[in-house]
Amino acid sequence: MTILKVCDLKVGELRPVSFSVDNEVVCLTGPSGAGKSLLLRAMADLIVHQGEAYLGDKKCSKINPVVWRQWVGLLPAESAWWMDKVGDHFKHKSDDYLTALNLPTESLGWEVSRCSTGEKQRFAIVRLLEQQPKVLLLDEPTASLDADSVKQVEAVIQNYSSEFNVPVIWVSHDKQQIKRLARREFKILNNEIKEVTV
Repeated sequence: MTILKVCDLKVGELRPVSFSVDNEVVCLTGPSGAGKSLLLRAMADLIVHQGEAYLGDKKCSKINPVVWRQWVGLLPAESAWWMDKVGDHFKHKSDDYLTALNLPTESLGWEVSRCSTGEKQRFAIVRLLEQQPKVLLLDEPTASLDADSVKQVEAVIQNYSSEFNVPVIWVSHDKQQIKRLARREFKILNNEIKEVTV
């Protein structure tokens, strides 16, 4: 079992935080601008921070950043697309995830520019999962999706976490979604993180 642990992690205005997550979905909540995205980026070692993160017995500060970022997969609120065709962003062409998220196989041939915000978000989820990260950090992954797509994404992420024993930290503002997904909720308020009952 892989366990993600942070010890005295400090970024931005947030006070130092320590917690651990095993193969479960934990929701991260708080008002806009509270520091949720900053915290995810710090855990992915994408920005300067204090404190330490561990994946099992592996310490972030001792791991090549490129390797760490492969292990700790971050899905930002808005994903980047740097080539014209959707399929050019994929190393492996996995029909399973496409099908699970209601994306036709031929969609890999689409121009990125023709895709809706919701389609781009689902493609970004497929792209992330195909890299087989050991941890998922998801920044409002379903904010731009319709109800059916939300259910599909929730199922895909829960199945991935369960199958591969992957810790998931999921940023959400949807109270019903939090109840569906998580037994634990970390809430940022006044620059502090507290665990609250779901």
